[in-house]
Amino acid sequence: MNISLRRGEKLYLNGAVIRADRKVCIELLNDVTFLLENHVMQAKDATSPLRQLYFVVQLMLMSPNDTAAALDMCRSMLASLTAAFPDPRILNGLALAAKYVEDKRMFDALKTIRTLFPFESEILAPSAAQDSGKAA
Repeated sequence: MNISLRRGEKLYLNGAVIRADRKVCIELLNDVTFLLENHVMQAKDATSPLRQLYFVVQLMLMSPNDTAAALDMCRSMLASLTAAFPDPRILNGLALAAKYVEDKRMFDALKTIRTLFPFESEILAPSAAQDSGKAA
């Protein structure tokens, strides 16, 4: 697999952070766990339930040797979210993400969770509008 990085861009590779000092193409010759910088969510951006789940799964991907506590938290969050969201699109996505997590396919779990963000926004938007209306 070839990965192209721009100058200053970061690559998270098997728990290590690599920053390119110039435009570079990296060829990965074996099976590794990696995340590109544009897929990394900062803690301050985990502002919704699904984004918090994404952040926890991301932690497991970025620190593969230290996942026990994050895995327990992830399982708990998946159970809570499954009970909280009635939307079948989200429930199907959560079920798939849970399977990926159990199979240690964290990158696939992240991709699946990311696809759920727009559905979550649809569901949470009306309640956010109501909350702002009460404050006025």
